[in-house]
Amino acid sequence: MFKLFVILTVTVVAIYSGPVPIVSEENEINPDGSYRWSYQSGDGSAQQQTAKVNQVPGGEPTLGVDGSASWYDPQGNLHQIAYTANEDGYYPYSADIPQIPAAILKALEWNAAHPEEESS
Repeated sequence: MFKLFVILTVTVVAIYSGPVPIVSEENEINPDGSYRWSYQSGDGSAQQQTAKVNQVPGGEPTLGVDGSASWYDPQGNLHQIAYTANEDGYYPYSADIPQIPAAILKALEWNAAHPEEESS
């Protein structure tokens, strides 16, 4: 009986929640490999990304990507993240990403300043 209740509840929620409409959308792909796209949906979530071709001295061209995303959690709180990705790595920025504790930062700085003390 409980299984039937769960199945009916999930079915009713699925029927009444329906799909989320896309309010706006852009998409551009350029011959050089750069691109730009974005969308915003009816529930307030949005995402965008832009990529540029970077010429690396002595190497193959790479893409430098900048982007962001935002959404609301079930409690109505806004979450946002921005990021950069390139030949140097992926770097996200968000208030939702926990900061590195001061003691760990201090230990990392000490280790970087004293590489000769590391054991093999």
